[in-house]
Amino acid sequence: MAVSSGTFSTFLCIKTPSFHNNASIPPSSLRVTSHPAAKLRLVRAVTSATESSEPTATNKRVPRGIMKPRPVTPEMQDIVGLPEIPRTQALKRIWAYIKEHDLQDPQNKREILCDEKLKKIFEGKDRVGFLEIAKLIGPHFL
Repeated sequence: MAVSSGTFSTFLCIKTPSFHNNASIPPSSLRVTSHPAAKLRLVRAVTSATESSEPTATNKRVPRGIMKPRPVTPEMQDIVGLPEIPRTQALKRIWAYIKEHDLQDPQNKREILCDEKLKKIFEGKDRVGFLEIAKLIGPHFL
């Protein structure tokens, strides 16, 4: 009996010989397990799965949640450079801006020293903790 599930094919055999001494089959491609209650062995062999080259409606995912691009305020657009961006990418670009302009506090790397552009999106604060950034950019997504 054979069952195929994409990458692996499973064969259920009764009283099969051991594959441990067979030199023609590499040991990394087979897994042999014995069932204690019956004289059954489960053999899993790696097979190649072919994927269709045509994208179907089920293969294409529509971004949702924090991965969905949203319009941003002009203040946020000055830093991220795009009028519409996902939250995840916005956070990455803000961190890139912080590192590019050397705005981390040298004594405490968890604190961000805000310049004029960052003050506009961080409610006018001079210093912001790195955990606050995700919360403070929320109102800038329209």
